[in-house]
Amino acid sequence: MSVYTTSFFLVSRFLPRPKRQRVEVIYAAVRYPDEVVDSFPLTRTEREERLDCWAEGYEKGLAAATLREAMEAGVSPFLAAFTRTVKQTGIPHEHYRSFLAAMLRDIRPMPFQTLEDLINSYIYGSAIVVGYFLAYVYGAATPGLFDQTLESSRNLAIGLQLTNFLRDVKGDQRRGRLYLPLDMIRAAGARPDDLDEPGNRQKILGVVRELANIANGYYEKSNDQLNAFAPDCRVAIKACIEVYRKLNGRIVTSPDCIAQRESVPTREKWNALPTSKYWLLPWAMIRR
Repeated sequence: MSVYTTSFFLVSRFLPRPKRQRVEVIYAAVRYPDEVVDSFPLTRTEREERLDCWAEGYEKGLAAATLREAMEAGVSPFLAAFTRTVKQTGIPHEHYRSFLAAMLRDIRPMPFQTLEDLINSYIYGSAIVVGYFLAYVYGAATPGLFDQTLESSRNLAIGLQLTNFLRDVKGDQRRGRLYLPLDMIRAAGARPDDLDEPGNRQKILGVVRELANIANGYYEKSNDQLNAFAPDCRVAIKACIEVYRKLNGRIVTSPDCIAQRESVPTREKWNALPTSKYWLLPWAMIRR
């Protein structure tokens, strides 16, 4: 389950063009495997084969000297462009391998015992490394602050992924997935496999709200280190934080966010964005 939606598209409009183009390449590289896992009408084996083929393409792209050489070797143009971005920005090669491993795990899902287990075993690959990709593209205000950009990216990625889990508990259950830690479910006296029984559902909703508050803490920590990033990227990152904090807040206050998938109305998204940049959005939507 990737963390990227139309909100990602909107906030990326605030990046300078060279960085925005690289971010769009990253988006394509994470979006295709996510669609293979979640959307394409494929069997489990076919999904695994598609991801294995994609992983092979990644290695071929890394080995190729040029974009043309990668594509002549049969690498997808999107993946070829991504491997070029990886090499140009210094993104560690193993990060994307971790991402693909997380996507494979979604094909044969297993529950997570604790929040730490969820973060280390899944969120690291599905979201944190993607945040690292972006940190390498965004850059730091000074070289000495780069570790802080990575830390801020990590915190934001955890918050984003938790919020997305919490808005789609029912949908994930239909896919055979559970991203709520089992120890928190047990502590609430709830059963993880019964979302329809009213009493149990209320207990699960309590777990959801507890995790939403934890996610908000990650947003706050990410925001505290925002100034570590290069100045030309801060507006985009700040907008992302604000939009997702609004979504997270709607989950906390919703009477039943399991029955109704929460989203942030367009007007509220616009309110989270700097008014001086509004002129960018209509043109971006037309181009899209």
